[in-house]
Amino acid sequence: MNFTGKTVIITGSTRGIGRSLALKFASLGANLVINGIPQEEAQGLEVVKEIQSMGAKAILCLGSVADMSAAQKIVDDAKVEFGTVDVVVNNAGITRDGLVMRMSEEDFDAVIAVNLKGAFNMVKTASAVMLKQRSGVFVNIASVVGVMGNAGQANYAASKAGLIGLTKSIAKEFAPRGVRANAVAPGFIATDMTDKLSDDVKNNYMAAIPLKKFGEVEDVANVVAFLASDEAKYVTGQALNVDGGLLM
Repeated sequence: MNFTGKTVIITGSTRGIGRSLALKFASLGANLVINGIPQEEAQGLEVVKEIQSMGAKAILCLGSVADMSAAQKIVDDAKVEFGTVDVVVNNAGITRDGLVMRMSEEDFDAVIAVNLKGAFNMVKTASAVMLKQRSGVFVNIASVVGVMGNAGQANYAASKAGLIGLTKSIAKEFAPRGVRANAVAPGFIATDMTDKLSDDVKNNYMAAIPLKKFGEVEDVANVVAFLASDEAKYVTGQALNVDGGLLM
């Protein structure tokens, strides 16, 4: 896989899976647009420096994708710096877990705003560039929770299920112009966030995973890079689980 000369925008890429995605694309020669919220500026600058140390190019564009104007600025900055937009990975996401009876309207709205509407905002702004150039790829980071549901995560599961529906819809809309869209649904991936879970929770997840191990951020990055590459030029509208067999 070779992304030399191609511009890749990755939302929510200052840490975790997003950071791993950025480093993967950098290793394949891409120009990167790193994104995070303003409070993550220091982390974002570290990712940019890490990418530059690899010999690749990167810029940092801060702002919440839940805001359409921020999404537009990310795309505009990419065009100014690198000339085009070739790949957008909608990775930005938040959680506000709680049982439905205790979940506030604000917590529901916040998760939908970032996880689902944020992806829509990036699709709407970046597709204007891709459709005009008749090429481009969207890869949306969903979750197995969006397929199977999860108690205590009604807002998160709804946002990720919606993201899969969004993926399939834009795949059909954009295909005539040569623009592809796919989703990746990770299962239990070991990150700083999952490290905070109790041993009981981890053990319960482990028991349900046929491969009997948790995924690594690189497992997701490898699949995303493939779907964004020319090697997957005949793949669109798909939602691929990266979950060790949790859902089958």
